[in-house]
Amino acid sequence: QVQLEDSGGGLVQAGGSLRLSCAASGRTFSSYTMGWFRQGPGKEREFVGAVSWSGGNTEYADSVKGRFTISRDNAKNTVYLQMNSLKPEDTAVYFCAAAWKLTYELYTRGAYEYWGQGTQVTVSS
Repeated sequence: QVQLEDSGGGLVQAGGSLRLSCAASGRTFSSYTMGWFRQGPGKEREFVGAVSWSGGNTEYADSVKGRFTISRDNAKNTVYLQMNSLKPEDTAVYFCAAAWKLTYELYTRGAYEYWGQGTQVTVSS
């Protein structure tokens, strides 16, 4: 069992930056691929980015490539999402998620077993 607590959301102007954090419980954090998803108003939950359990592979949605960076610190059981050059269309609730040793197609929402409660990101124009 893994419990995830995501944080770091807030209100920011377009062009600004935020860093989201996701703290995980449990001793097997290093065996989980960690992903970030988001759900905007009236939209389905969509993939943002993920880092593999080995740390050797990252994937990003086309809409955030070059602006967002995901990283993990296994010593702290924490995964981060650094978001730069934010746009109003990035406004959403952001969720972190964990998938046991997911190795490929990290964007597959159904592969993630555990989810955080979500943190709101609002980007004003």
